[in-house]
Amino acid sequence: MQSKKPVVLCLVAAVLLTSAVFGANPSNLYGRGARATNGVVAAAKPEASQVGVDILKKGGNAVDAAIATAFALGVLEPNASGLGGGGFMIIKLVDMTEPVIIDFREWAPLRPTADMYKFNARNQVIGNENAIGGKASGIPGEVAGLLFALERYGTMTRAEVIAPAIEWAEKGIPVSANLRQIMMDNYMKLLEFDATAKIYLNDDLPYEVGETLYLKDLARTLRKIAQEGASAFYTGEIARQIVEEVGKRGGLFTLEDLASYEVKVRTPVKGTYRGYQILSTPPVSSGGAHLIELLNILENYDLSAIGANTPLWAHLWSEAMKLVFADLSKYMADTDFITVPLEGITSKAYARERAKEISLTGPMPTVIAGDAWANQAGSTTHLSVADKEGNMVAITKSINSFFGSGVVIPGTGILMNNHMDDFDLRPGSANSIEPKKRPLSSMCPTLVMTPDGRPFMAIGSPGAFRIITTIAQVISGVIDHGMDINTAILAPRLFRTHSGPMSVEGRISLATYEALRKMGHELDVRGDFDHFFGGVQAVLYLHDQTVLVAGADPRRAGQAIGYYP
Repeated sequence: MQSKKPVVLCLVAAVLLTSAVFGANPSNLYGRGARATNGVVAAAKPEASQVGVDILKKGGNAVDAAIATAFALGVLEPNASGLGGGGFMIIKLVDMTEPVIIDFREWAPLRPTADMYKFNARNQVIGNENAIGGKASGIPGEVAGLLFALERYGTMTRAEVIAPAIEWAEKGIPVSANLRQIMMDNYMKLLEFDATAKIYLNDDLPYEVGETLYLKDLARTLRKIAQEGASAFYTGEIARQIVEEVGKRGGLFTLEDLASYEVKVRTPVKGTYRGYQILSTPPVSSGGAHLIELLNILENYDLSAIGANTPLWAHLWSEAMKLVFADLSKYMADTDFITVPLEGITSKAYARERAKEISLTGPMPTVIAGDAWANQAGSTTHLSVADKEGNMVAITKSINSFFGSGVVIPGTGILMNNHMDDFDLRPGSANSIEPKKRPLSSMCPTLVMTPDGRPFMAIGSPGAFRIITTIAQVISGVIDHGMDINTAILAPRLFRTHSGPMSVEGRISLATYEALRKMGHELDVRGDFDHFFGGVQAVLYLHDQTVLVAGADPRRAGQAIGYYP
């Protein structure tokens, strides 16, 4: 490692010099949408969207297309998702009375305990073990979840839907400016592990734009999964390799951990917004319930009359977010372990009570969680698919941080997640670590139905807690402000939790900025199209025009593609 020190110093300097331009306006702002009659696919990479469209053209349904796109994204966007991660999926086929949620979130191994991480005097995890290395990884659910959905709701074979991902892994993916920057930002993580550096660095240096990144080990793993199914990943040689390497890197995996992993089929959380039906992910995702809570609070205000991106609009969104995140921090956890007042959180009555706490003249000085029980009656990626029959699928999946834990399983190409960091790392919390418990997530692939029950929108986004607020802002843009889906995606975004400043994109008007400051808001101005605010991929039915449209987010290089006759 001594010989690498000058290289490291040079790379750090390069990152500092280029970080200022990473949030610069992306190219092709207005050419990322699609309009078609047979089907649309919106994903974080144009090549992945094309994979989904090709599956539709071959006669596959929306599920087939979504699963093929998901496997392809794990190759084409390896920094954000893949076989070593997990996620959530919502499926609504025309013959279903209601959607199903496929929960393939990672879970904790059997041996870890609530106090498995040790803290230093500055309250930091010693050795950064929660984020980097084997101890940061949960048991992956992606392979089990994607194949579970395909077997039950798809029409094509494993070999057919995985073939495009294998092809891309074999022939290699072109390194974009975005991927190179992510490699530079995570250079030390990639350099730390030999198997990782061998794949994602070129002679210990980040790849240059236009060079080809080959993933041949991953191609072999995908081919084995296509041939043998999920058992190829969770038992046998691949499982043994995962346990061995994670153990070398400080992790606590066993063969039993992998063999016992279970996909969960869950009922979506349900709400309405201005009459439109909202269907989203239940806990262990916090996203769906609090997406509905946020929209319920804002439904108490005439946002259409107030106008988008005005000072009052931004103020109301900010204050509603503060209330929502106070509730989230108190109540949310894996419902297989903790009872959550889900009905209370998503009730209109509770939202009206919370809305009364909002002043129209200035921000709330302090925010605490409400009494949801009183209303109780009893670098992630996303893709969306819709076809002409009215079938809709939305998948959000992740390895958590860019390049996850940094650990690649040698000979397999599998990059492991660092989702153990999504637990509350100290004992005593609803979200503390327990064996086979799933860490809290904000991922919330979501469907919207028209007031008369017809399919309307499939939507989702990466972006940690910003997922919830981003999806809500896009839905509101379409419903409240009459925006087309691409305009709603391009609109300036804001975000805040129950503490800290309001983050806003740099395109906010000077008048709105000054008005918010005068009201007492602390503002954090970010890039004009900042990847901090997620990367929405959405598909939409325009029933009056008998056409499907799709929108993709330039903040993370998304691209929608349509299928015409």
